[in-house]
Amino acid sequence: MDASYVFRVRFRIEPAREFVSLEPNSAETTVTLSRAAPEPGTEGWLFFRNTLWRGEVADREYGRRLAAEWLGVPERTVESVDFRELQTDEEYFDALQSAIAADLEAFKADDVSDALSKYLGSSVRVIDTDEGDSSSH
Repeated sequence: MDASYVFRVRFRIEPAREFVSLEPNSAETTVTLSRAAPEPGTEGWLFFRNTLWRGEVADREYGRRLAAEWLGVPERTVESVDFRELQTDEEYFDALQSAIAADLEAFKADDVSDALSKYLGSSVRVIDTDEGDSSSH
């Protein structure tokens, strides 16, 4: 069972020492960051519900704080954080759907599809680990 949240983070590089300068005055880079998704039902598995809305980071400032922590950079340098997808194998996706179905009320949803759409939008990619194929849900 394997799944990762994939984010795109844009941040500025700032020199750590006064005698270092950057040309131009600031440099920018974009990184793709994968964060392991906790197994459904375990601590932290509700990350998607608490952080995302319709496939977007719900609270931009909170997202910037998280990205700064994950990357080990000052928060002031993180310009943007965009959720790209939940990349998962079939086993994890099945477990996620079962865990959501067991407590639909917590998701304020009519069914599992509604809950997934509400928080992840259409940003779920299920990867067939046997053949390397993938499909979006």
